[in-house]
Amino acid sequence: MFSFSILSLRTLKWAGVTALLTASVCSAAWAQTPRATWHDSLATGYTALAEQAGALDQAASTYCQAPSTDTRSQLESAWREAFDSWQAVRFVDFGPVEQDNLAWQFQFWPDAKNTVARKANQWLGSEQPIGVEQLKADSVAVKGFPALEYLLFDPQAAKSQPLPQERACALLTGITALLQRNSAQLQQQWQDFRPHYLNTEQFQRTTVLAAMHGVETLRNKRLAAPMGLEGKPRRNPYLADAWRSEHSLAGMRASLVGLQQYFLPGLRQWMDNDQGAELTNRLDQQLTTTIQRLERQPADLQQLLADDDGYRNLQLIFIEVDKLNQLLSGNIASQLGIIRGFNSSDGD
Repeated sequence: MFSFSILSLRTLKWAGVTALLTASVCSAAWAQTPRATWHDSLATGYTALAEQAGALDQAASTYCQAPSTDTRSQLESAWREAFDSWQAVRFVDFGPVEQDNLAWQFQFWPDAKNTVARKANQWLGSEQPIGVEQLKADSVAVKGFPALEYLLFDPQAAKSQPLPQERACALLTGITALLQRNSAQLQQQWQDFRPHYLNTEQFQRTTVLAAMHGVETLRNKRLAAPMGLEGKPRRNPYLADAWRSEHSLAGMRASLVGLQQYFLPGLRQWMDNDQGAELTNRLDQQLTTTIQRLERQPADLQQLLADDDGYRNLQLIFIEVDKLNQLLSGNIASQLGIIRGFNSSDGD
């Protein structure tokens, strides 16, 4: 019995050594893959989102405790910074962000029926206690950036229960606290997701498809639809996201910066031959060109839709985004042998 125990201990010891060696070999192998680069890059993006969401939650609490012009300005800036951090990782439509409709909890959009305003007004007009747990049990429409945007920037919200009134502040800080919790959860779950992501080859294609879909959404829904190029042929700024905060174009820029920072490095690693390097260099240049064109415009889409000169600038932005889409979903996808299929967020 004694010798058996010694043997068992030795076996366990060697099993542990073997496991450590195996983990080291796997880590070394993973370090050479595009998926490892993508995971680490996106981990940086999710960390930034969690940090900015925490700063937003703190700014909301500070404003409600000591409302002033300065604390209100700081709160609005914190919303924009956190929103842009979300836009940078928004293209990721797989993995932990799929669980519990988490992506929709960050941004309920499109919102053709103005559900965000309706749900927020229901909370403002009721006597039900407001807190994280109560909001968590309610619709995704009242949990994320658009609901906060409504409270901060929409004149209709200011008419009923304007900030910093007690109930409006309770709703504001409840949403920011839930957003901070969801951001921290997403950050941790993405780290926990690492072994599965790295060990599953299919995620290599899935990541590229996610980037393709993100660019298509930007072109078709976030830009073409408000311009009247998609759906009804008339200009309509209310079809854009972040129209209340006049931050639509700035959000698009943040999405493209996110692709350049968090997606492009892994793609370069995958497309490491001469033709692949040429294509990824072109993608990098096109991203830079489009970002720079957006930087030269106001943050607000509505300003450019209001007159023909502004609209011509939007058309130039659309052309650059379309080039980006053709390069990624055309040349690069073809080179990688990827065919875009149905995506659950496409609609019917």
